Amino acid sequence: MRQIVLDTETTGLEASQGHRIIEIGCVELVNRRIGRTWHQYLQPDRGIDAAATEVHGLTAEFLADKPRFADIAAELLEFMRGAELIIHNAQFDLEFIDAELARVGGGCVRGICGVVDTLELARQLHPGQKNNLDALCKRYGVDNSHRELHGALLDARLLAEVYLVMTGGQANLALTADLEQAERGSETITHLLTGRPALRVIMADDSELEAHATCLQNIDKASGGNCLWLRANSH
Repeated sequence: MRQIVLDTETTGLEASQGHRIIEIGCVELVNRRIGRTWHQYLQPDRGIDAAATEVHGLTAEFLADKPRFADIAAELLEFMRGAELIIHNAQFDLEFIDAELARVGGGCVRGICGVVDTLELARQLHPGQKNNLDALCKRYGVDNSHRELHGALLDARLLAEVYLVMTGGQANLALTADLEQAERGSETITHLLTGRPALRVIMADDSELEAHATCLQNIDKASGGNCLWLRANSH
């Protein structure tokens, strides 16, 4: 399974108003393992909104000698072709990429790639909470302390880590590591002491069971009917 985590930086917020892509960053995932990266700054042939520069720090002077989208379009499409794209707030990036492709006579991204929008996924998992990249990094324990400004490749790398944790990848990676160690052979096995007394089991009383049920109902209501514990106990 090949996936590409993608992010862009732009001259402004609206592709329909002629704003352009000035940075593209891609991180490849192959069978949920981070692989190659693809990164490019671009000359936009137009000014950059001051508000946009405050976000990503890119200036016209820095981009003056960079290639144009037409120069790298074929390489980008070849890198993306056949993969599933992982994008946060996918509609924004897709509108810009499709607009750039239209200028060079290309098609649309969804014609060559499937797309997963991690913003929509996060909203389903965490309704009513902040789900921007910084919030997700904090929620899932991904270190973004070095992120002072937005950057397409940096943000793609952070999103790749968030996506793997959010979709269960860390458990899978840990399991893989355990299996690899088992195949190499274990150096030392520590056995638990035997002959210990049986653990004391304290059952919940009626008031505790009632409080537990109320708590589950509140969770179910807040999550839009997605309390897995209630589902499991209903079968």
